Amino acid sequence: MAAAEDTIKRLLEEVGRVVVGQRELVEGLLIGLLAGGHVLVEGVPGVAKTTAVRTLAQALGLGFRRVQFTPDLLPGDLLGTPVYLSDERRFDLQRGPVFTPVLLADEINRAPAKVQSALLEAMEEHQVTIGDRSLSLPEPFFVMATQNPIELEGTYPLPEAEVDRFLMKILVGYPDADEERRIVARDSEPEPRLDAIADAQGVGALQATTAGIHMEPTVADYAVRLARATREPDALGARLGGSHGPPVGSCVSLGASPRASLFLVRTARARALLDGRRFATPHDVKRMAPAVLRHRLVLSYEAEADGISADDVITAVLDAVETP
Repeated sequence: MAAAEDTIKRLLEEVGRVVVGQRELVEGLLIGLLAGGHVLVEGVPGVAKTTAVRTLAQALGLGFRRVQFTPDLLPGDLLGTPVYLSDERRFDLQRGPVFTPVLLADEINRAPAKVQSALLEAMEEHQVTIGDRSLSLPEPFFVMATQNPIELEGTYPLPEAEVDRFLMKILVGYPDADEERRIVARDSEPEPRLDAIADAQGVGALQATTAGIHMEPTVADYAVRLARATREPDALGARLGGSHGPPVGSCVSLGASPRASLFLVRTARARALLDGRRFATPHDVKRMAPAVLRHRLVLSYEAEADGISADDVITAVLDAVETP
């Protein structure tokens, strides 16, 4: 446990040498890696999304590849394709960028359905199928996908099955004034050379430590009750914004899947480890609930028309569900 805490502290310090601010993003990516899941990041261009994941991969001593998703991207561009070697009269498999420990899928919602389906298999099974061959991906395998919330022309909505595979959805905003001044000041300085704090084996050890973080049954049950409350909102009797707001039940068309309960438990353990504790608390579950649940809720038409967000619904659920 002490070794894991020391490694995490050094990782955050090393990433902080390059990434200014964006603590929530960096910690969210690290929580995703510790919990063995993938992360969907939504933010406008220029807020260090790519820099953060590349820097974290370097500090972890892992390989990193970036793929710009576009409407003309083909599954072979991501997975790889057989190439005929005329001199040897045989086909040789040229592996694509997905064969890397850390993959950045930039603007994932710009790729067509076939590419998204290929990535879905990689995320869920840690393997890809090319022709009649199934090939294993490196371990660990971590996907960070980005979405631009403002440019929706030429995009393909992600299927619910794919969205549900993401452990968390992190919203990234602009840096504050002091952070932006530090970013500008660093522009004339050479980018620091990062040290590899860990390796693939070390990341596996961190994930094992995370899985061993103690969680009382009452805390795990709290995570289950939160997820189920989004599927049974009428039973809450809760309203958004107090007694005069709309009922939570009228705002939700589809609640979080049982996978959300599992991911709430995993991320709460990772959150506890990041805070240097050997046990997870209900507060850890609460802190992780927005990131784990926001992309799993399908809001009603009325809620969207009224400008109600998934985070508004999650806040009302957290207020209504009794904390142990």
